[in-house]
Order: sequence, then C-alpha cells, then structure tokens
Amino acid sequence: MGNKKELSPEQREALIKALKVRFEKNMNRHKGLEWAKVQAKLEMNTEKLWSLNEMERTGGEPDVIGLDEKTGEYIFYDCSAESPKGRRSVCYDREGQESRKEHKPKNNAIDMAAAMGVELLTEEQYRALQKLGTFDAKTSSWVQTPAEIRGLGGALFVDFRYGNVFVYHNGAQSYYAARGFRGSLRV
Repeated sequence: MGNKKELSPEQREALIKALKVRFEKNMNRHKGLEWAKVQAKLEMNTEKLWSLNEMERTGGEPDVIGLDEKTGEYIFYDCSAESPKGRRSVCYDREGQESRKEHKPKNNAIDMAAAMGVELLTEEQYRALQKLGTFDAKTSSWVQTPAEIRGLGGALFVDFRYGNVFVYHNGAQSYYAARGFRGSLRV
C-alpha cells in the first residue's frame, strides 16, 4: 500500500459495514442523525475513510458523536470501552519519547495520531464523550496538553473513576501498559 492513504474496495466495504453496525447499535451517541447521510459523506472522503480504518484497526471503535452544523462535518471519536489497545504504552510526544534514557517505547501519542490523520481528544471533548457512556474505567488516555504545561515537561491524561472524569499530569516521557490515547476525526 506504500504511502497511499487508500483502502481497497473490500476494506472500504468492511469498514462501512462495521461503522453502520456500531452506529445503529449506539443511537444514543448521535440522536437525530441518519446513517445514509453519514455513509454518503464517508464515500466522498476516501482519505478520511483511511483514517477511520486506522482508528478501527488499532482498537478505537470509532463512532459518530455529532454533526457540526456550521461546517456540515460529522464528528467521530474513538468509542472503545477502554483506551484503544493498539495505541497503548506510548509517551505523550516525540520529545518525551526521545528524553527517555532507557526502555524507550516504539511510539508516542502525538506522532501516532498525526500518522493516522486524527487529533487527540481535548479535555473538553473527553468530558463530552463521557456523557455518552462509560469510557476508561480501567485504563487512561492522553489528551491534548496546553503548551505552558508541556513546556515544563508535563502532559495531561484522563480517566473515569468513581463516576467522575479525573484529569492528571505526568512527565511526557512516561508510558504505561494501560494508557493510550483517543482520537477525533471530522468528515
């Protein structure tokens, strides 16, 4: 496949089928939206389909969580119950990854998200996601970190415990088997 961000017809069909099943199973996440309109938009945006497939392939279980009325874009978030399995054990960003003296992880959240064509959720987006279900009850997820915190060496992560969203800080170079990241994509 090389650097081309395209799916084969079979991959497109399988992805659209999986997205449709998830959409219909979780109507509470996107009240008032119609699958036919979402699918039409997806079929016009093959590069976005590739990004959704990357979200799916790494365990994110992407689903529509809304429609931006101003832009007409459908908004997808990773809706897996726990932080996506294929994106765990990563530092926050490349600087954090490279600052590790030993036991460097293979990747970092910022670079992985960019390679997938998605963005890390913000704290605000993460809180909105939690209104649609319970996510990260056993894991945690890196979120976009303000420059002033990152400039001091820190990075933010979130989880859901005791019925609440908790926001924490860690050194950007840290990584844990139960911490990954959730992405968002606009189509």
